[in-house]
Amino acid sequence: MSGTAPRFTEWLDAVVLDYYDREPVSATFIGRHEHDPRLPDLSARGLADAATQARRQLSRLRALPAEALTETERLDRDLAQGMLEIHAWEYEGGHMWRGNPSLALGEAVFGVIALLLRPFAPWPRRQEAAIARLERVPALLDATRARIHQAPAAWIARAVRECEGALAFFGSGLDRFAADHGLDGDRLRRAGDRARAAVVEFRRYLTGELREGGSYGCGEEALSLLMRRGHWLTEEADDILALAEDRAREQAGYLEAHAADFGARNWQEALAHLHSHHPTPEHYLPRYEQIWNEQREAALAADLVSWPEYPIRYIQQPGWAREAAANLYFLFYRAPAAFDQITPVEYLVPPINADLPPAERTRRLEATNDSVIKLNHVIHHGGLGHHLQNYHAYRSLSRIGQIAGVDCASRIALFCGGTMTEGWACYATELMAEAGALTPLEHYAEQHSRLRMAVRAIVDIRLHRGDYGLDDAAARYGDQAGMGPEAAMAEAVKNSMFPGTALMYLMGTEQIWRLRRDLEARQAGTFSLRRFHDQFLSHGSVPVARIAEAMRKEAFEAR
Repeated sequence: MSGTAPRFTEWLDAVVLDYYDREPVSATFIGRHEHDPRLPDLSARGLADAATQARRQLSRLRALPAEALTETERLDRDLAQGMLEIHAWEYEGGHMWRGNPSLALGEAVFGVIALLLRPFAPWPRRQEAAIARLERVPALLDATRARIHQAPAAWIARAVRECEGALAFFGSGLDRFAADHGLDGDRLRRAGDRARAAVVEFRRYLTGELREGGSYGCGEEALSLLMRRGHWLTEEADDILALAEDRAREQAGYLEAHAADFGARNWQEALAHLHSHHPTPEHYLPRYEQIWNEQREAALAADLVSWPEYPIRYIQQPGWAREAAANLYFLFYRAPAAFDQITPVEYLVPPINADLPPAERTRRLEATNDSVIKLNHVIHHGGLGHHLQNYHAYRSLSRIGQIAGVDCASRIALFCGGTMTEGWACYATELMAEAGALTPLEHYAEQHSRLRMAVRAIVDIRLHRGDYGLDDAAARYGDQAGMGPEAAMAEAVKNSMFPGTALMYLMGTEQIWRLRRDLEARQAGTFSLRRFHDQFLSHGSVPVARIAEAMRKEAFEAR
């Protein structure tokens, strides 16, 4: 075995391979296809075995002999250790796999969707894997029924909605996919019918057998684990809460003070002016591409970052996904697989096609405008934000950093990638505003986005510490962030299901700005914004706190 740390390398190899084996659907999204025919073992025995293996790998790490590790190897050692500690909690505790029926549905449905979205292999091979996974859906859902006997009411309701999406996908969705691709779909249909029957039984369990009960919060100890060993934050929860409350007040004050700049009485009325300049049906897709090119040229002209060729192709959401997508975690931009490298990457925009009823077609066009395309679909997701960050992550030296930020069935692959993936995407939009690429109203809208980021962090901490119930969390979103009742409750439910996730937007963005200002001050006269961003992105999808530590150390040693 090559390298100066063969025992550590052997250990890390085993940890990563264990992860692919334990989470085969995530492995497919990452671009490792040896487990494509399988679904995870979510039985009580399977979860216990997974927890035992995580604990065993932690013991093996502690027993490794002393070896000279590179900076990247030390980073991967720490991140892999944190990953194992978090996974052990998830497999042993009652908040995640043992308490949330929605997670099993995500694996069942997206285990198959992952095989349809990208042509990483000829269809016959992907079809065999899809059929194999469809055949395993009944066992996965039966194991979940046997394991989970109570769940919070809102989690049950979300799982019931996801059943509707699963039924649509396993039925008409598979039929449409076969028809669109000129395939003989008989075997796929038969396997889909068996999966549909299992989902019908699962929905009956959700609405009849499963008791309502349990907590929406994970508890302070678990939240601390996620913050310390996932995000690698040194701040305590109270410190983050105080920061978030300060930022929320600052942003709310700014919005109110500047609403009059746009002839409005309040910020809600000012933001309503943003929804103009709707594309016509014939210019709908070309407008995405045009704005993407404009924003890339603006970033390069301002010398913000090195931006290699990594093209996006905006297409309408495929017909086979449309009926199911509204009830599933079906993303417009899904991080490309780290190891498939299929280009151009397809970005699935809301469909505006002729077979839609005229009223629905008009509604969707009116919900799309230049500012929405620019801020959300281009800068944050498809351009300078997630897409460019993913390009660099897949080429980073960190093996954990290569895979952590990939979108999987219900969340990104590894928790430790969160502050980088979301922190950078939010920072990227602010960076384009700084470069003069946003209109005054779009810049104003970004202040509202920062308000939402702060409220997310507040809700995350207060909900999981037990300060808030679910209704309190939704009320905070409605009262301070201006979200409608349905959206506010949906956001609160998502926050409850994935603790420590909502605060990563604020903390990631804050830490990037702190690092940048620190290095600008240290390197007065020699600081290069492009060099800073290139170096920052080169670390991959790892906690911003660890990147900041490394870059500050390097700057100090260079000086």
